[in-house]
Amino acid sequence: MAFKPANNIQDLQYFGEFGGVNPSISDSSTYTFLSAKTMFDTFDGNADGCYLYSRHSSPTNLYLGEALAAMEGTETANVSASGMGAITPVLLQLCNSGDHIVSSRTIYGGTYAFLKNFTPRFNIKTSFVDITRLELVEAAITKHTKVLYCESVSNPLLEVADVKGLAAIAKKHNLKLVVDNTFSPLSISPAILGADVVIHSLTKFINGSSDTVGGVVCGTQELINDLRNVNSGASMLLGATMDSLRASSILKNLRTLHIRMQQHSKNALFLAENFENLGLKTVYPGLASHPSHNLFKSIMNEAYGFGGMLTIDVGSAEKANALMELMQHKNLGYLAVSLGFYKTLFSTPGSSTSSEIPEAEQKEMGLSNGLIRFSIGLDHDIERSFEIMKTCMIEIGVLSE
Repeated sequence: MAFKPANNIQDLQYFGEFGGVNPSISDSSTYTFLSAKTMFDTFDGNADGCYLYSRHSSPTNLYLGEALAAMEGTETANVSASGMGAITPVLLQLCNSGDHIVSSRTIYGGTYAFLKNFTPRFNIKTSFVDITRLELVEAAITKHTKVLYCESVSNPLLEVADVKGLAAIAKKHNLKLVVDNTFSPLSISPAILGADVVIHSLTKFINGSSDTVGGVVCGTQELINDLRNVNSGASMLLGATMDSLRASSILKNLRTLHIRMQQHSKNALFLAENFENLGLKTVYPGLASHPSHNLFKSIMNEAYGFGGMLTIDVGSAEKANALMELMQHKNLGYLAVSLGFYKTLFSTPGSSTSSEIPEAEQKEMGLSNGLIRFSIGLDHDIERSFEIMKTCMIEIGVLSE
């Protein structure tokens, strides 16, 4: 029977304290105890259903975490104050000094910087590989490797990870497969395909309104307990706690994610097909020309399409910048980083979200100065948007008349 993540979200039913259809918000940083013994038991992790301090957990954050765990098909989840506040504790929890990580070479710039520049301080080393070539992934594994890390659809080059194949390698070598699923919520379900840990930046599609930052780690109860442990848990001790009001807001937005992802994907596919027909160098997993098109088709939850992210290469940074400025002027969207907003967002990753990656390495992986990353919005009339984009491209000289 096919996994249907939106059904799992739909089936969740929470009641507020006074019968409200939304759960009550726990607007407290600390919680009282009727007996000193219960407080001691809670510190030791032996008091189910008791709350100690909101850095550890809160009812509102747990509601959101359970909803996201249901969406991903994991035992439970832990939300955090940002996507990086989810990624960094997981990797530090799973690795000790002397350990090794094998990571995709195309990942979010912040994650790349953490693995390349920060974790070596703790003697944790990372090998960056082409994640689409499983033989290279396996060849990079050493006796010290503890984690395989990738993004289901990579930022910004939109490479697609063979999660099933990577899960088989991870199992063979007794590694943990950690997958960032930020670009493809609902479309891909990494845990169902064999991933051990699924991460999201909630800032993006899941929240969908570009008004907050947040993250989540979805995994086993054992892992989440370890992350929250008051003595040794990386999430607890590093302190990237989500605010309860933000958790409540994201939970409300999560309920419309399935509708939004369908429209993001529909609009992105329309634009990608038309951009490619104009002769533009277009990358989108929904195009037959994408190297991993068939792989994506084989692992996707079909109802939600191929996602809302696409790239075009206009040849130079000058043309890219001029085009983005003109498109913003024509009210087609915003020249801004991030993704998942109701309006289209466009940026040049080489000088923004992937700027942490050295230029030589950007060139090696195919990240050119003229590459524009689009997060396609929820436009009702995408045909009109395309025609205006085409006019902008002709004006800038990206296309000839």
